[in-house]
Amino acid sequence: QVQLVESGGGLVQAGGSLRLSCAASGGTFSNYAMAWFRQAPGKDREFVAGITRSGGRTFDAEAVKGRFPISRDNAKNTVYLQMNSLKPEDTAVYYCAASPRALYSSRYQLEQTYDYWGQGTQVTVSS
Repeated sequence: QVQLVESGGGLVQAGGSLRLSCAASGGTFSNYAMAWFRQAPGKDREFVAGITRSGGRTFDAEAVKGRFPISRDNAKNTVYLQMNSLKPEDTAVYYCAASPRALYSSRYQLEQTYDYWGQGTQVTVSS
């Protein structure tokens, strides 16, 4: 069973950048497809970005396309979310998630795909 711990959240002005990290332990990291989700106050949790086990393919939501590249370092058991050109509407708790299965691309955006979740890290973007 894998444990996930996010870090890197905080308060930033609109237009700024943050890099989130998610450190995994307790499993073979390269066996897990990974993703980032977020949940804003009063809203459902939504998919942000996903990455295959090798890191060879990535997927992102339309709302963050071109701004939030996802990457992973399997040697460091860590997945990253580089958040650029931040907007106030990006304010949310950001969660990383892991799935031990090989996934069709359409599955990455679905919460039920993932077996393991981190505790979340708060990102607040001021206007």
